[in-house]
Amino acid sequence: MSQEKVGVAIIGCGTVGGATAKVITDDIAFINKRSGLYLELTAVVDRDVAALTRQGLDESLFEPEFQKVLENDEIKIVVELVGGLTIAKQFMEKALKAGKHVVTANKALLAHYGKELFALARENNAAIGFEASCGGGIPIIKALTDGLLANRIDAFFGIVNGTCNYILTEMTEKGQSYKEALSAAQKGGLAEADPTLDVNGMDSAHKLAIMSSLSYSEHVNLDDLSVEGIDKLDIQDIKMGQELGYIVKLIAAARKTDKGLDLSVSPSFISTDHPLARVSGAFNAVSVYGHAVGHTMYYGRGAGGSPTASAVVADILALALGITQNAFNSLTCWPDQTPDAQLIDRKDSVNRYYLRFKTDDKPGVVAHISKLLGDKGISISSMIQKETEEPVSVVIITHEAREGDILDVLEEVEKLNEIRETPIYIKIAEEHQETIA
Repeated sequence: MSQEKVGVAIIGCGTVGGATAKVITDDIAFINKRSGLYLELTAVVDRDVAALTRQGLDESLFEPEFQKVLENDEIKIVVELVGGLTIAKQFMEKALKAGKHVVTANKALLAHYGKELFALARENNAAIGFEASCGGGIPIIKALTDGLLANRIDAFFGIVNGTCNYILTEMTEKGQSYKEALSAAQKGGLAEADPTLDVNGMDSAHKLAIMSSLSYSEHVNLDDLSVEGIDKLDIQDIKMGQELGYIVKLIAAARKTDKGLDLSVSPSFISTDHPLARVSGAFNAVSVYGHAVGHTMYYGRGAGGSPTASAVVADILALALGITQNAFNSLTCWPDQTPDAQLIDRKDSVNRYYLRFKTDDKPGVVAHISKLLGDKGISISSMIQKETEEPVSVVIITHEAREGDILDVLEEVEKLNEIRETPIYIKIAEEHQETIA
């Protein structure tokens, strides 16, 4: 066994921290054989030694004082797994200022403060590994910054939140309401007691900001993103979508247009033939379209201790081998080196749409809605009227249209006396057109 030792400290001994420590300690011989490195877990920083005991770790690894980690020259890599935006940021800043490389799974921290953290790392000849931040065990960051480096990224569409995907799968396959599916996810440990960041779309937005910044070498400001979650979805629309050949997914979407980047997180209908339609339960997947390679797809477990630890340890190894540092010094896609992204206005986003109206069953209402759509140049692809209920549900599928025009029509329709509920609209995400021959 090679004796080239690399000291590692982990901050936070929760699910992912514990799983990472177990991989390093239990798989040490395998890791050495594959990499030629001897990872030495020197310390696990937490508030209570009981955190290590719960994870089945040796209590001798317990270190309550982070300052001792900073002062230990044998520790080259610090793994931040405490989460959040306050103490985690402080830990990262102190580690980077001490010249130590940092590995993190903290997508919120990178989405909010990536620009300054990467600059701080560069000032101190350190680097940041963050594969686990955007899809658990899926190597999507590696794909965007290495495997697809020769490609112009035309678009990508991601299912990047396992909690939401599980809820939507339960609603689709079992006909559960949103509240029923959320409750099942919480009981199964797939949703937090407070699931707000997941279900309101912000967790996916954090990942979209990171992935799009890397894909387009433009710094994406999180506050500029259009974000909508699944917490207002009605089971009626999911069932209607199924009748029309669609499945609903929470999609983090990025498209490069002539006017700028079209970035959004929203519940979207996709055809049952779309590759993402078969991604169910807590799994994640990202479809990426490059100008040279065409369509590629990355699929796997998007959360959980072991899958996330897989990505964390891969980052540790890449840092120890100098791979990450070399890329950090050579590439120009990192957030501290790129200009601010030019995003198109949400109203200029062009998609097909699913529209649903609840209306009294009176002559002329549908004709009036059709005229309002026509006046905006919005063409109708298909229309269904459910006559077995009162008020009547009218569902319209449009051809491609500006979102701003759709919103203008819905505002006018809602003013009609016959309309009984706020009209519903859902994007239809279609397979991106490949540019290769």
